[in-house]
Formats: sequence, C-alpha cells, structure tokens
Amino acid sequence: MSKKVKRSVSSAVETPRGDAAVQAAPRRFSGASTEFNPDYSAIKKGLKRIAILAVIFIGVLVVLSFFLR
Repeated sequence: MSKKVKRSVSSAVETPRGDAAVQAAPRRFSGASTEFNPDYSAIKKGLKRIAILAVIFIGVLVVLSFFLR
C-alpha cells in the first residue's frame, strides 16, 4: 500500500480586517418598499378545510363506535 500524503492548502485570498470588515458588511435598507407583507389567505383556507374534514371524520368514527359495540 502506498503512503498517504497530506497536503496543506494555503489561501491566497486575504480576509478583510478592521475597518474593511465593517465596510464589507451588508447594509440593511429601511423603508416601506422593502416591508415584508405576505398574503396567507390561501393557507388559512387550506387549514380551515383540513380542520373541518378532521372534525367530520372524528365525528363519523364516534358514531361508528356506538354501532360497532
């Protein structure tokens, strides 16, 4: 079996330090145009439908449990 050789990798890219790191930080914009306002109406309809179906199925199971005893 041959020997495994570990190679060290040195990066040529320097990381910013000091004031350069502050300048490289992403800026946050404030304003009405970037406000996050999602529309959840479709999700609410889906959850309501799931809840109604669950109640109906549980009701059917309860009624069937009386007949099967």
